[in-house]
Amino acid sequence: MLDCATIFALATPPGVGGIAVLRLSGSKADDALRAMTGAPLPALRVATVRRLVDEAGGILDEALVLRFAEGASFTGEPMVEIHCHGGRAVVAAVHARLSRIAGLRPAEAGEFTRRALLNGRLDLAEVEALGDLLSAETERQRQFAASGVAGSVHRRAEAWRVALLDILAQVEITIDWADEDVPQELSPALDEALGRMVGELEAELSASVGLERLREGFEVAVVGAPNCGKSSFINHLAGREAAITSPHPGTTRDVIELRYDLRGLPVTFLDMAGLRATDDDVERIGVEKAMARAGAADLRLHFRTEDAMGDGAAARLWQEGDLTVWTKSDLATGPGDHCISTLDGEGVADLLTDVFERLSARVPADGVTSHARQRGSLTDCRDALCRAREGLSSAAAEIVAEDLRAALLSLGQLVGRSGVEEMLDRVFVSFCVGK
Repeated sequence: MLDCATIFALATPPGVGGIAVLRLSGSKADDALRAMTGAPLPALRVATVRRLVDEAGGILDEALVLRFAEGASFTGEPMVEIHCHGGRAVVAAVHARLSRIAGLRPAEAGEFTRRALLNGRLDLAEVEALGDLLSAETERQRQFAASGVAGSVHRRAEAWRVALLDILAQVEITIDWADEDVPQELSPALDEALGRMVGELEAELSASVGLERLREGFEVAVVGAPNCGKSSFINHLAGREAAITSPHPGTTRDVIELRYDLRGLPVTFLDMAGLRATDDDVERIGVEKAMARAGAADLRLHFRTEDAMGDGAAARLWQEGDLTVWTKSDLATGPGDHCISTLDGEGVADLLTDVFERLSARVPADGVTSHARQRGSLTDCRDALCRAREGLSSAAAEIVAEDLRAALLSLGQLVGRSGVEEMLDRVFVSFCVGK
C-alpha cells in the first residue's frame, strides 16, 4: 500500500551525461522544490530555469525544473522533475540535498509505476507492457510493448466484460423476476454468445504463446560436427571474434550466445560444442549441454561440410522445420537447404531471410497478451465460461450466474481490477529505481 512519504530517484541511467533527470512524487514535492531553489514555484507544466542551492545557500547547479499537478502526473500525485547537469558530482550533490529534506525518501525499484497503478493512472497489464517497453531491444518488441502501454489489453478485456455483463443480466433476470412475464428459454441465445466468447478467449490464449516468444526472444541453435564452421558463422554475424575458432576439434566447450536483431525479431544464436563422441570429460559435458540446449531451441541450423559430416548425433536433434546448411561453399558445395561461406558472406543473407520467415510465422498477427500471468487469468475466465455454458441445460440459473461472476472476476484480474496485491512485488522486481 502507499505510504505518505514523498519519493525521489534518478530517472536517467547513472554515469556521466549531458543531463540527468531526478523525479519527485508525493505531497511534499512542491515544498522540496521550493527548499531547493529558494524561489517561487514555477507554473505547472512550464519548464523553468532555477538555481539549486544547499541549506546554506551555496550553489549546487543551475537546472531546468517542471511541476505536475495531482491527478495530472504519471503517478497521479504532485510531481517534480529536476533536469540538472549529468556529472556524477552534480547528481550526487542534488541527491544528497533531497535526502536531507524532511518527509522525503529514496524510491524503491518500480515505486513510481506502482503508485501510478494504485492511483488508477495505469492498469496492471499496462504496467507489464511498460516493463516490456523499457527492456525492448528490437523494433517488433517496441511496437508490441507500445500497443500494450496504449491500452490494447484493457480495451479487449473491457469489450469482453461488457459482453459478459449483458449475458449475466439475461441470466439474472430469470432469477430476480422468476414470477413475472419474462422469457424463460434463453439457453440457445446464451449458448451462442458464450460459445463465441470462449472461441475468442481460446484464440487469444493461442496467440499469447507466440507473442511471448516475441517478447522474450527466439533461440536458434547452430549444431554440427567439430570444425563445420559454427563459430565462424557466429563471428560473421557479430562482426567480431565472439567465439574462438581453430582447426582443432573440441575448441568450443560451452554454449556461446549471440543476441541478434533479425529485422526486428529478437534472436539469440547459440554456438555450441561440436557433436561427436569423445573421451575428454570436459568436452563430453559440453556436448551434453549442447544437445540439451539445442533440443529446446526454437530452430536448429544443422551445419555440414565436406570434411565435417558428423557421426549422426546432430540427426537425433532434427525437428520439423529445421534447416540443413552446407558451409565452406568457397571450397566445395553440397546438399542442403542453403550453402554459405563465412569467408566471403555468400549465401548468409538468404539463410537469415529463411530463418526470419520461419520465426516470423510463429508470431501471430492478432493478439494482445504475452505474459504467463495474463494467460492464467484468461484460462480461468474461459474455464468459468465453459462451466456456465454446460450449466445452461443442466444447472440452476443461480449456478450459471455464479460461474459468470467468476469469469468477470478473472477478467478483472487480467487488468488489475481485483486480486493483484500478492503479485505486485513480482511485477515490479525488474523495474529500475527511477521508474
